[in-house]
Amino acid sequence: MKTVILHNEVSREAPKDEQDVLVQIDAVLNALSELGFETFVVPFSLDLQRLKDKLEDIKPSFVFNLVESIAGHDALSHMAPSIMDVWGIPYTGSKTESIFVTTNKLLAKKCMSVAGIPTPAWIYPNNGDILTPMEGAFIVKPVGEHASAGLDEGSVITPKNADHLCRAIKSRQARYGRRYFAEQFIEGREFNLSLLSMEGRPYVLPPAEIIFDNYPAGKVKIVDYRAKWEGDSFEYLHTPRSFDFRKEDEPLIQQMICLAEQCWRLFNLEGYARVDFRVDKMGKPWALEVNTNPCLSPDAGFFAAAQRNGFTFRKVIENIIGNLSNIETL
Repeated sequence: MKTVILHNEVSREAPKDEQDVLVQIDAVLNALSELGFETFVVPFSLDLQRLKDKLEDIKPSFVFNLVESIAGHDALSHMAPSIMDVWGIPYTGSKTESIFVTTNKLLAKKCMSVAGIPTPAWIYPNNGDILTPMEGAFIVKPVGEHASAGLDEGSVITPKNADHLCRAIKSRQARYGRRYFAEQFIEGREFNLSLLSMEGRPYVLPPAEIIFDNYPAGKVKIVDYRAKWEGDSFEYLHTPRSFDFRKEDEPLIQQMICLAEQCWRLFNLEGYARVDFRVDKMGKPWALEVNTNPCLSPDAGFFAAAQRNGFTFRKVIENIIGNLSNIETL
């Protein structure tokens, strides 16, 4: 059976977070080969006729979707599954609507808020979207980018008033050419919960906590771009992930598992996903965002959680593909 790994185009000048898809391609390609698939690697191009011709020539039974951004914008990642929908080609992972809603963090937060899933209050000045009291610290984040793109220590500020915060948001927008918003900063612990579809139902893999190891007093504890991608930085070297918890953490873990499953149902997720949480000093978890296309690199958090549960990389890929019930020959 033929399959295509569809991925975002990566230039030589691309930042490290975009280049990581090349590592994912190699790992997924090896797993698909072990599973007996004849696999082709195709970059998603905005030259849609050329892309269509390529796929029609290969005639894949399905596409393994690794498109995380288009033309350097994560906010456009929903275009790839949307095009597959139009062309009638099955693909792995969540569907177009789910990716569109969750990639737009503002839209996702509104959905979570309406559904009763606790998410930090936020402000988006461009359309008067002000849903928070002005107190405490805020983190200024891009609306449509993942992988900690556009996040650094300067992202966390304690504004004097709403105008101060709005100016900070607009300054980031002008600097990076992306839409930004501000979210109330939750001082406390950070967790990632990965989910894998098994027999049509979400299975929550062992939760991981990001440890801010030996952070000096006054240093902001966030998983910023340096912590994820700059291998020789203090932040990268001092934010290990841990799967070991104390007995008194069990109620918190169970609460986050329930919230992650609720996010899965709310956004109609498929295949695999990750939900990120912060836990405040009172022990209350807050859902930050939902990632419908988490990194599948062998050294990334998703597979680390899967390994913790005894899964091989091949088994993870097999489960993701097994969610494609509309492929008769699988």
